[in-house]
Formats: sequence, structure tokens, C-alpha cells
Amino acid sequence: MKKRVIVVLAVVVMIGLSVWSARRYGIQGVAQGTLVPVREGGWPRLWPTEAARFWELHGNVEIRETRLGVKVPGRILRLHVDEGDPVKPGLLLAELDTAEFVDAVREAEAALEARRAELTALENGSRPEEIEKARALTEAARVAVRNAEIALHRAKDLMPKGAVSRETLDNTQTNYDQATANYQAALATQRLVEVGPRQEDIDRARAIARQAEATLADAKRRLADTRLVSPVAGTVQVRAHEVGDFVNTGEPIFSIALQDEVWVRTYVAEPDLESLRPGTKVEVRTDGGNQLTGQVGFVSSVAEFTPKTVETREVRTQLVYRVRVLVHDPEGQLRQGMPVTVRLPIQSRGLR
Repeated sequence: MKKRVIVVLAVVVMIGLSVWSARRYGIQGVAQGTLVPVREGGWPRLWPTEAARFWELHGNVEIRETRLGVKVPGRILRLHVDEGDPVKPGLLLAELDTAEFVDAVREAEAALEARRAELTALENGSRPEEIEKARALTEAARVAVRNAEIALHRAKDLMPKGAVSRETLDNTQTNYDQATANYQAALATQRLVEVGPRQEDIDRARAIARQAEATLADAKRRLADTRLVSPVAGTVQVRAHEVGDFVNTGEPIFSIALQDEVWVRTYVAEPDLESLRPGTKVEVRTDGGNQLTGQVGFVSSVAEFTPKTVETREVRTQLVYRVRVLVHDPEGQLRQGMPVTVRLPIQSRGLR
């Protein structure tokens, strides 16, 4: 009788210990198998039985975001999307007031026309009428020199006879010298007109014209930058401004969630690193029952918790490493921060 009581008590104790262990460690059956949690140094690890086919990691969804703003300052004239709207590359999101930018383009266009006209005049050289005028002025100066020379010779002949004064002779000499100088100047001007502009002047005018072209291109680019166009595909998460707001260069107007780059952030214990490789196919499940496919994209090489200088075996088992799981979510079922479960085939992890 006493032996039966002892046996019954032993069975009750074993059942109690089993229930206590299940509540403390959370035993979970997976795909007709059982993953038995074992606690090493305080960090829980899942050790599968021979019948288990999958093991699980738990994490949260991370969605990359891009903040979009205009490249020029100005006042918002129109907003074409709102929070929650889908966007695609090339979609017009917002427009600024363009009055001052249009004026800048017109001013640059006028300046360019003036510079081009100056360059054309230099490249074409002197007109026939200009050459003919220069030659006529040279001939007039030559005639003036001849007349001054005749007057000077007459004054010199009359000077000894007392017919002219010394002052008259000096004035005649001055007139001759001045006429000669005018002739030399007219002759030089004629040569310049016939030769045309210097190549250096043409090169300078050409450079100024290119500078005006660059100024016009910049004005047109700034005008185009008053239109905010989406460079990515995604969903509008935040609309930071309203029509009439003044925004500075680069100030975000919209925050776009990139649906093409959805991933799950999870962690794995240090002893399991060898069993987790980038490219491993996984299954991602949400609490709502949605199932998606993905693959391991990144395993951190740095522990999240800095160990001590000298680690005991118990301390080393507490180290965890960040894992990024890329998820294919074409329908946009996942949301930022959503908790999910990542299931991996047991053969990719290996039995220990």
C-alpha cells in the first residue's frame, strides 16, 4: 500500500514539474514536431527534436522611408497627393509658385541673345561699308598732309624775304606735324578695319556667350525644380506641409515608404550563427495569418551586447546578432513595426 502511494506521489510530482516547465519556457509544437526551449546563461535557444521540421525567429517589420523635398526655396502652390496615396516614379507630387523663376529664365534668355549678337559681329568681321569709310578717312588725312606740306614750303621760302613772320612759320610747321599724325592714325585704323577683330576678342566673346548659356540652363533647371516628382515607388506616409507654406531648399514635404524594400529585423543567438546563411529561404507569418516568402539578406558580424574583456561560457551564450530578412510583399500587407514570425526549414539550421 505504501509503495503504491509513493508511486502515485512520484507521478504527481513529475506531472507538476512538466506543467511548470511548459509555463516557464513556453514549449511549442511546430509542423508535427516539438521545439524544446533550453535556457543557457539566461538566453533562450530552441533545440528541435528529431520530428521537428521548422524553427522560428520573432521580429518586427522595417520599411525604408525616403523624405522628398524641392531643390529650390519657394511657396507651395499645389499638392497632388495625400497620406496613404500610392506613388510611382515620375508622378507629380507638388508644385511651387513659379513667377520669379520664369522671370529669371526670361532675363537669362535676353542676356544670351545679346552675347550671341556680339559674338556674331566679331566673327563676321568688318562690313564693306566700314572698310570704305576707313579708306576715305585715310585719303582725307593724306590730302591734309599734302596741303600742310605745301604751306610749310611756302612759308620757309618767304621767311628770308621778311614776307612772313617767325610765328607764322612755326604755326605752319605745327599744322604740318598734326596733319601727318592724323594721317598715320587714319592709316592704322584702316588696316585694323580691313584685318577685322583679333582672335583673342572673338575667343573672349565666345566664352562670354557660353557663360550666358550656362546661366540660362541653370535658370531653366531651377524652374523645373519647382515641380516635385517622385523618384521612387511607395506609399505616402507623412505630408509635412500644406498649400501656401514656404519651404526651404531640401526641406521634406513628403515621407514615402518604399514598399519594394521591406524587411524583418530579428536576432539570433551566437551558437546558431553557423546555421544561418544569407540567401536562406524563409517563410514570414503575421499574427493575422498572412504568409509571405523571403530570404535571409544580412547577418550582422557585431554582437548587439558588448561582452566583457574575459567571458565565461555563460556570458558568451547571451550574445545575440542582428539578422535582416528580406520579404517579398507585392500587395503591401506588411506595416512598419508589425510583429511577425520567421520560419526556417530545420535542414537549413541543422540538428545538434
